[in-house]
Amino acid sequence: MTEPGSAAPGAATSRPVRVIVADDQTLVRTGLAAILGTEVGIEVVGQAADGAEAVELAGRLRPDVVLMDVRMPVLDGIEATRRLAAVGGPRVLVLTTFDLDELVFAALEAGASGFLLKDARPEELARGIRVVADGDALLAPSVTRRLIAHVTSKRTAAGTSRSARDAVARLTDREREVLAHLARGLTNGEIARTAFVSESTVKTHVGRIFAKLTVTERVQAAVVAYDAGLVVPGSD
Repeated sequence: MTEPGSAAPGAATSRPVRVIVADDQTLVRTGLAAILGTEVGIEVVGQAADGAEAVELAGRLRPDVVLMDVRMPVLDGIEATRRLAAVGGPRVLVLTTFDLDELVFAALEAGASGFLLKDARPEELARGIRVVADGDALLAPSVTRRLIAHVTSKRTAAGTSRSARDAVARLTDREREVLAHLARGLTNGEIARTAFVSESTVKTHVGRIFAKLTVTERVQAAVVAYDAGLVVPGSD
């Protein structure tokens, strides 16, 4: 898995972003692979018809990103995402038909880096692959707010989480600032411009935040920020 502070596949290096496309519909799967195959800097290294095959191929081919359908036979995209995250596997970009699908929320909680709608334009698909490979989450601020509202609505009504507060307390002032921006859905580039620092500095902060919060994805870090009361649901 690409770490926040490391060089992005296809960016700082000349190596293309390696992608596996996982979808049980043959026409959809081959169509997505064909679209990505025309993009400079992106290489489709495998195709999977179900989640189990996606996990197996990921272990063998070591891609940077898995483009993952949610509803698949044998093993669905949620469990496949959870298994990949558990072993520090590739980043997962979830494909869905509906932007408020409950299964999408579950996939993001399982460790996915973001999601795209299946009717996304080819250029949006390619951009999404590159964004996720670069360590950012592919979530618009409005989507992030809905996701956090969904996650926090299931938490206890007793207030903020003490464990989350303790975890956030271990961060420096600058790291808390970066975490707050991250929780609102800002990319590393947007945080850099807002905080008047370089993007590489932001990546370093994000890496340290992940380590201190013991998370591996931006969505998970955002949930901790909301649980701790660092960011209030509905705030800008």
